[in-house]
Amino acid sequence: MSGIKSTNDVANQTSLIKPSTWSLANWQKCGRYYDYQGQQIFYRDSNCDKHDQPMPASSAEKPVLLLIHGFPTASWDWHYIWPTLAQDYRLIAVDMMGFGFSAKPERYSYSIMTQADLIESVLCELPINQCHILAHDYGDTVCQELIARCQERLTAETSEQGVVIQSVCLLNGGLFPETHRARLIQKLLNSPIGFLIAKMTNKARFQKSLSAVFAPDKQPTREELEQFWQLASHNNGVARFHQLIGYINERKVYRSRWLHALQKCPAPLRLINGLLDPISGQHMVERYKQLINNADVVALPDASHYPQVEVPEQVVNGFYQFQQNIANATDN
Repeated sequence: MSGIKSTNDVANQTSLIKPSTWSLANWQKCGRYYDYQGQQIFYRDSNCDKHDQPMPASSAEKPVLLLIHGFPTASWDWHYIWPTLAQDYRLIAVDMMGFGFSAKPERYSYSIMTQADLIESVLCELPINQCHILAHDYGDTVCQELIARCQERLTAETSEQGVVIQSVCLLNGGLFPETHRARLIQKLLNSPIGFLIAKMTNKARFQKSLSAVFAPDKQPTREELEQFWQLASHNNGVARFHQLIGYINERKVYRSRWLHALQKCPAPLRLINGLLDPISGQHMVERYKQLINNADVVALPDASHYPQVEVPEQVVNGFYQFQQNIANATDN
């Protein structure tokens, strides 16, 4: 990948990465919808950012970077780093089922497996057969399942079609169930009274809970909190929280499968992690280093659970350095 920027180039570009030009309204306006099993799925494709202009020929040649969001937010989480990354990558970001502007059906089997199916379907439709991945939180677990499927195809040496993963960069997430420190609200949503907790969740409670996982000096603005709430409550999404939270149990059931995905990842792997995260912070990084040989970790001491929102320039720098390392290793 000879076109990867140097660290100095990236630092110059990202020094003023906030504020983003992507308001939530513009984000939705420039998105597309994909019919998946009769449900409308919202996604963003940076090749389609400007509807009134033809796609430059160079855009088709850019490597693809798949961005996978976390719980309980959506693809808009990536809006601060989108403009910089879009200069060098074709960016694909999907609001998974039950999230953001996508459908949120009451009767649906919300699981990591079905979300991975959805992601694969969107990539097949575009069509995209290889990509880099940048994931966060819930999206990390979806990514682990995608890696596991890629491993199975490689091991079986079958003709089965599937996306080839070129590199994986993970942000804060519950990679190991033993280090995931669920918040009280998550525990309640995952309990027998979860449906009641979901019904009782209003804007004030949602925003207070979300703010609690941001670093003290990097709290979301009132406008950001309002937009996060709009995404969560769109299509009555808050009522699905107790169904979506089942991923906590899945992480325990599939721990071996998803741990193996990281330990035997067929592509270069990096973790960028905010250490102040009460859910998956310093303690998770320590466990990661125990379980993953030659762990490539970028620790962010001043960030918490949403580094791509709190310190977007550090996330972009860490990602580009990762890609530069890969390019250097390939050249050598």
